Amino acid sequence: MTMTVAMDARRAAPGPRGHLLVGQLPELRRDPFTFLVGLAREHGDVVRFRVGPATVHLVTNPGGVQHVLQDNNRNYGKQTRGFQKLRLVLGQGLLTSEGDFWRRQRRIAQPGFHKDKIRRFADQMTRATERMLERWTAREPAAGGAPIDVAHEMMLLTLNIVGETLLSLDTTEESERVGAAVTLTLEHIQRRMFAMFPVVDDLPLPSNLRFRRAVRYMDQLVFKLIDDRRASGVDPGDLLSMLMQARHDESGEGMSARQLRDEVMTIFAAGHETTANALAWTFYLLSLHPAVARRLRGELLEVLAGRAPRYDDLGRLPYTAAVIQEALRLYPPAWVISRSAIGDDVVCGYHVPARSIVVLSPYITHRREASWPNPDGFDPERFLGERTSAAHRFDYFPFGGGPRQCIGNGFALMEAELVLATVAQRFELHLVPGHVTVEEPLVTLRPRGGIPMRLKPVAAAPPAGG
Repeated sequence: MTMTVAMDARRAAPGPRGHLLVGQLPELRRDPFTFLVGLAREHGDVVRFRVGPATVHLVTNPGGVQHVLQDNNRNYGKQTRGFQKLRLVLGQGLLTSEGDFWRRQRRIAQPGFHKDKIRRFADQMTRATERMLERWTAREPAAGGAPIDVAHEMMLLTLNIVGETLLSLDTTEESERVGAAVTLTLEHIQRRMFAMFPVVDDLPLPSNLRFRRAVRYMDQLVFKLIDDRRASGVDPGDLLSMLMQARHDESGEGMSARQLRDEVMTIFAAGHETTANALAWTFYLLSLHPAVARRLRGELLEVLAGRAPRYDDLGRLPYTAAVIQEALRLYPPAWVISRSAIGDDVVCGYHVPARSIVVLSPYITHRREASWPNPDGFDPERFLGERTSAAHRFDYFPFGGGPRQCIGNGFALMEAELVLATVAQRFELHLVPGHVTVEEPLVTLRPRGGIPMRLKPVAAAPPAGG
């Protein structure tokens, strides 16, 4: 490896010249989504640019992605500005921690996400979705066809699901406030990630004060949850109980209240945000592609015949799963992944110096013409049987990859498929004519301004709870 680095040390990746002092910071601040997509289109699979004094490499080649996330993952840490900001909310949870501490926490949490554990949550996911549909049904006559914001509805639903299944917490009364707090913190973090003057983070500006209030509110909610669970002595068998009972292999010590808080906050905030976005984009795509929606409903009718889906049904709903997978290809909620290079490295033949930032983008890699026929088209059949289009393992990585692959990917896919199967049997969702839906690249890829859609009951829809 040392010889390779030396030989390639002068081969810098192509990229824009940028401004003398700040590099590409203005462009990145103005529209990070368009900027990064344009860089890859103009300069190729590895692009070098500057953000202030920092050197950044955008790597979208699947082999390069594999090198960073898997083959040489120990050379790439999370000491980036983005993760520094996320730690203000998530602390040292699984998403943001590193090294031996992360490995210890991952070993503790991993059993809770085993498929045999999460399958018991399926009925709760379906019941929560049916409660939402009951509310939709009750509003229809009075609303007179008024649109709903599907993105907002999915946020509330997934927040309730993660609260009930993983934390045994009923968030119905708090869901609006929790959702607003999560949105505020994500928007604040996104703005501060690309700030021209980071020192303003410590000033008592109105935006900073709102951010701190939102974090304080979520802290109070989570610490109360932990305190109440400890005081009750009740073990409902959820992830929180498992984390509270876990002990270090050698010392026998359990997690501190702060460690529990960080893990719960990660599950609570990140766990619902990504799935909500995935579902919102799925319903958006189905509205634009009625033939796909008809085939989806046909599969659901054939397999479920109007009843609520169960965990054991998922293996018999391949097209439903393919719709979710294709939506994740086109609109991966975690649209960028950042790492910091600990030592010098070579990626796809280009020198990546120590302390530089490496940015990976599932969104861009998922739409490479070299990997996917008609890359911008919505075609769930890509993920059916032998037709799976991906030629390389890292052509498709909506949940990351390597040792740091998202621990909750199985939970999220099960949830998304059950919600889609439950909703699609009862309602068609149609995008309001004339509404232009565009991507909002926050920490996750949200639809800017939501997705207003009108509901149309499916003919011969099954009764709630059927």
